[in-house]
Amino acid sequence: MKTKIVSILSLFLIIMTSCKSEISEEDQLMAKAKDIHQRVITLDTHCDINVKNFTDSLNYTQDLETQITLPKMKEGGLDVAWFIVYTGQDSLTETGYKKAYKNAMSKFKAIHRLVDEIAPNDIELALNSEDVRRIDAKGKKVAMIGIENGYPVGMDISNVEKFHKLGGRYMSLSHNGHSQLCDSNTGERDSIWLHNGLSDLGKQVVTEMNRVGMMIDVSHPSKESMRQMIKLSKAPIIASHSSARALCGHSRNLDDEQLGWLKENGGVVQTVAFTSYLNTEKNTIRNDALKEVEKKVMDSLGAQWMAMDAVMNLPIGEERDTYIETYIGMRAIVKEKAKTMNDLPPAVSVTDFVNHIDYLVDKIGIDHVGISSDFDGGGGVEGWSDASETFNVTLELVKRGYTEAQISQLWSGNLLRVLDEVEAVAKEIQSKK
Repeated sequence: MKTKIVSILSLFLIIMTSCKSEISEEDQLMAKAKDIHQRVITLDTHCDINVKNFTDSLNYTQDLETQITLPKMKEGGLDVAWFIVYTGQDSLTETGYKKAYKNAMSKFKAIHRLVDEIAPNDIELALNSEDVRRIDAKGKKVAMIGIENGYPVGMDISNVEKFHKLGGRYMSLSHNGHSQLCDSNTGERDSIWLHNGLSDLGKQVVTEMNRVGMMIDVSHPSKESMRQMIKLSKAPIIASHSSARALCGHSRNLDDEQLGWLKENGGVVQTVAFTSYLNTEKNTIRNDALKEVEKKVMDSLGAQWMAMDAVMNLPIGEERDTYIETYIGMRAIVKEKAKTMNDLPPAVSVTDFVNHIDYLVDKIGIDHVGISSDFDGGGGVEGWSDASETFNVTLELVKRGYTEAQISQLWSGNLLRVLDEVEAVAKEIQSKK
């Protein structure tokens, strides 16, 4: 009887020790990820903005419903946010260009207002990699500026230098729809192209971007536009928010041939946490299950539901900005409602996101892959739904065996390396004149 009791106690101790060991391993993994997350500079190359959130009464010092705010950046450990001067595509006319330029300038001013007037003690504008490291070392958040769509350049190439002087450090030459500079990936829908790649003005803009030191972004331009940009550019290029087309066949993603071009060029693809670019099928099934809920919530907010692609194609102006603001509010409400809904299909998550990072690293190497969210522009996945959850990306990378050095490269090292190389090319060009 005594022997039996001893055996039972031994078995109990073995089970308890085993459980304790498993918990300890999880705790160690979490601690390791937290240490790495604190040490590396985390940088997100694509965060959209609404100028209404850059005023004295309503701004990023407050915990707004937007996915990116200073409180959320602090909570999640996101160090660097590239705020986007985005302009939707409109008519290729003088009136359209003037309207686009006005929109772009309002967003430049909003970002400068944040760093100069609203929260100068919390966040500073960086113009280069040295600025990023200097500001981060002071414990402050870092703002950088990207330009989504070269449409506001209009027909005046001098605007490229003007935008650079305002802090713009990358620019895509088109968005959803062909611009005066190049064809968009959206041409794949109907095989109608305006320039068969770059326009003559677009070629001049690429050369000018090399001269002033602005990174060329190929996330929205067509495949042929990208091919011509790489052939013409003397500096590496970036895809500021795109993922792997081999895993998800969306035209916004880069196929293996494009990835090969990018690697040879020395550039970097910033993997984007955008559900429909990561797993379209999974995202569609989930969205279909939530669509009626979204419609009801939008109706309660006094607006009619629209798919995100349609939202992003609305004409530039207050009506569009107001709708997007309402849409973001709706998403936050539906996110909470979904937590109480049973039998919902699984959401696209951080796991799906890092699957794309894995693929890209395997395909073109760790030196050419980075991270972006497209927050407040349709981005966000379960587990990284806003800046407050940024740590979860690092945690997933640690779980998959990435080293601290590799995680540092993915989060900021590769992108800042390209920025340095683009600036070096610009100095060389300028020295010859």
